[in-house]
Amino acid sequence: MYIIYAIIFLNKNIYVGITTDLERRIKEHKRGKTKSTKNRKFSKVVIVEKCESRLVAREREKYWKSGCGKEMLKNKLLRGRSSVG
Repeated sequence: MYIIYAIIFLNKNIYVGITTDLERRIKEHKRGKTKSTKNRKFSKVVIVEKCESRLVAREREKYWKSGCGKEMLKNKLLRGRSSVG
């Protein structure tokens, strides 16, 4: 099982990633163990999607990283909702 997730940071930046172990990955982000997010203050997980195959998960990750996907994430944040799928 592959998991796509998005994190929002206190500075309102959004990070989208893919993992097989969400709990471990979130801990790494919080502890500053991830190069691309180590200088940011963790706020919360915005989305979580589960996929059966790496190929499908990678396509979803690409979508959330795209302009349309990031815009949708920002809209979710403005409405104060997060999604688990």
